[in-house]
Amino acid sequence: MIKKLRKAVLPVAGLGTRFLPATKATAKEMLPVVDKPLIQYAVEEARAAGIEQFCMVTGRGKTALVEHFDVAYELEATLRERDKQDALASLSGAQSEPGSITTVRQQVPLGLGHAIWCARAFIGDDPFAILLPDDLVLADKPCLAQLADAYYQTGGNIVAVTEVPPEQTNRYGILKIGKDDGRLVEVIGLVEKPDPKDAPSNLSIIGRYILMPEVIKYLALMERGAGNEVQLTDAMARLIGEQPFHGLRYDGRRFDCGDKIGFLEAQIAFALKRPELSGAVREFLKKYI
Repeated sequence: MIKKLRKAVLPVAGLGTRFLPATKATAKEMLPVVDKPLIQYAVEEARAAGIEQFCMVTGRGKTALVEHFDVAYELEATLRERDKQDALASLSGAQSEPGSITTVRQQVPLGLGHAIWCARAFIGDDPFAILLPDDLVLADKPCLAQLADAYYQTGGNIVAVTEVPPEQTNRYGILKIGKDDGRLVEVIGLVEKPDPKDAPSNLSIIGRYILMPEVIKYLALMERGAGNEVQLTDAMARLIGEQPFHGLRYDGRRFDCGDKIGFLEAQIAFALKRPELSGAVREFLKKYI
């Protein structure tokens, strides 16, 4: 029996150094794309996939991430008094059910695998999703919802994948694949940031995962991998052969919002999808192109 997916872990402890000085006193996940911060896009995507409980793996200076999803009594009262109904409605996505968001601290930056291990008590014996807010996906059906549909079909572990230029495999976790129906691929191996000449394919993992809780026992070994960090990819590779493991070529376009160019491109792409903004955006772009 495939267990219901209800939990998600959001690793948000990074310093955001590529966006300094903007991130000197602001969590990078609070940077807005159009008018919503990256963390809200991730939480809304997770909710659309049926996620009910969230764990943010945070670090120092990240309290705004939790406060963003709290009730803002004074702000809401002021908006009501001024009959700002549209502005009031815009806050709905930033509110959470009581008790649905918890946090744990990653005191030392030992990698993504270590961040997930920090959430071990929250994960318990349940399957869980991982969303990296830096990866923003523009899709008609949210990326994690696509992944959840595949999970209920296959069971086991499943990751969102996309093809990258062969010369860029040293930036990503790369799949070695077995059966491939063009959308769903069997994963028979995983390599973290392989040299292009050694890469088993050009299918890379993006920041969306559904994993079984058994990955925690391998993360607990604290084995160091690429970059002398505890790599999630290495622990996931240990699950291959023990449990079903698949990659999903999702429908949609991914933007790397941890990169300045990717972040700027996301602003334009998401603005163009907004009917009230697209016309004006197209007009001002003509001035610069």
